[in-house]
Amino acid sequence: MTNPIAEPFVEVPDTDATSDLVTLAATVEGAVTVTMNRPEKKNAFDAELIGALREKFETLRDQEAVRVVFVQGAGGTFSAGADLQWMRDAVDFTEDDNRDDAMRMAVMLKHLYDIPALTVALVEGGAFGGGVGLAAACDMTIAVKGARFAFSEVKLGLVAATISPYVVAAIGSRRARRLFSTGEVFDAEQAQAFGLVDELVESADELAAAKARIAAGMLACAPGAVGASKALVAHIIGRHLDQALMEHTAKLIAARRVSDEGQAGVRAFLDGQKPPWAE
Repeated sequence: MTNPIAEPFVEVPDTDATSDLVTLAATVEGAVTVTMNRPEKKNAFDAELIGALREKFETLRDQEAVRVVFVQGAGGTFSAGADLQWMRDAVDFTEDDNRDDAMRMAVMLKHLYDIPALTVALVEGGAFGGGVGLAAACDMTIAVKGARFAFSEVKLGLVAATISPYVVAAIGSRRARRLFSTGEVFDAEQAQAFGLVDELVESADELAAAKARIAAGMLACAPGAVGASKALVAHIIGRHLDQALMEHTAKLIAARRVSDEGQAGVRAFLDGQKPPWAE
């Protein structure tokens, strides 16, 4: 049974997002699937697709009922990266035009990164350039073994700029220097070794099964605690373990212990019952 989430309520609607290039569906339990729906172009990015993704991610960032968000591509390919016509148009852009264009991609990725629920990329076929960045901006990635990956920007005289914060966080600076500099194509097994992929499956059917397993598993996790956990990780990245950080973490767990979720979860555990969010 599905329960499509209503169209976004945003202060300034994005005119680039008024299309069916991105579909969104949710189960009654709060498992949401965001699908890039441009299979004839292998879900390559252009301004319209980026705008549609941005609006969907902005909506999901503010939906308390969402427990997990899956991001996938239609037609057996996650994303081929930049659309060729979009690239042709950008050749004639001014530097200011290109900066504005790149910022739309950066904002879209940040909205994805800021979703409080667990986010999971489901990769089939291939993820190239910005497609890899989209997967890296998710909390985890599951890939079919035949999938291929590459940061091919350097072969076009470009750099993997807007996606770099998420990729470097996933794979580390040394490996990012290699992959950004060589533009080499690597397979799903290598992607897992690099830290871009968390789990490998043999087929699309197994990918669907993994999706169902994760959706069911997230029902046991308190949605507020999941969002707080993700925010905690973002806060401590790069921080020194000093008095201020220790105080921050102590205050956080203290606040969670007296929160409605924390009280309900601990009491349910002690009483041998299910917490309210798992019923």
